[in-house]
Amino acid sequence: VDMNGGVSMKHKLCGHLKSVSSVSWSPNDQELLTCGVEEAVRRWDVSTGKCLQVYEKNGPGLVSCAWFPSGKYILSGLSDKTICMWDLDGKEVDSWKGQRTLKISDLEITCDGEHFLSICKDNAILFFNKETKEERFIEEEQTITSFSLSKDSRFLLANLLNQEIHLWNIEGDPKLVGKYRSHKRSRFIVRSCFGGLKQSFIASGSEDSQVYIWHRNSGDLVEALPGHSGAVNCVSWNPANPHMLASASDDRTIRIWGLKRLNVKYTPNLLRTNGVHYCNGGAELR
Repeated sequence: VDMNGGVSMKHKLCGHLKSVSSVSWSPNDQELLTCGVEEAVRRWDVSTGKCLQVYEKNGPGLVSCAWFPSGKYILSGLSDKTICMWDLDGKEVDSWKGQRTLKISDLEITCDGEHFLSICKDNAILFFNKETKEERFIEEEQTITSFSLSKDSRFLLANLLNQEIHLWNIEGDPKLVGKYRSHKRSRFIVRSCFGGLKQSFIASGSEDSQVYIWHRNSGDLVEALPGHSGAVNCVSWNPANPHMLASASDDRTIRIWGLKRLNVKYTPNLLRTNGVHYCNGGAELR
């Protein structure tokens, strides 16, 4: 993806036998983890597209994957609700058995590498210290469908069954500090993310084919971006360019959103230009 939103295919990564359920970039952006549904985790070289390692176990399938901040280990959730830690060569280094994760669940590691987070039951996220084995829980009244962690690991977004997104401060005792509404979710898992300059915005997919963006602190809805023709399942803000956002949809497209150039004023014809859609580039997104 170039700075102007132009997109070209770099690689097509082939090898999984079942649907791919999660993807995780390495801390240095040079490698990629992909996880099949109850199958295996594969590690890829981004520059060549070559599969470097396959992680799997006899019996349970792997259902999620995440990198440790050091880039030397990976974490994976298993279908038997265990969480495993692997070195890059495929050796299992540690495991935590019991009700650590659900069969299909998000998995995150804090930026210091000390804690991992996973959905351990329908309405609770486990916050687990891998050294001390201390457990804390972020509990909701509604079923949690997905979650994401801020870059500094201070905040967590939880997407709920009741069409709300909750923002938690997880420093010390977890505190609910924000709620975001307006997007639609009735049947599918819809994911949200932090993004923009200093991660000052929240973005989410929606079943009404739009991408929703809120101010993180105020909770105000900034934009509902039209363009997709199917449910938007996932959004991801460019970590290097705070003005660029990607969205993936059941219409089988990925769309890149952003500014045609910095400081551009919003005009209706910027919404559709050569197949690339641009969101409001006024003061809100600078």
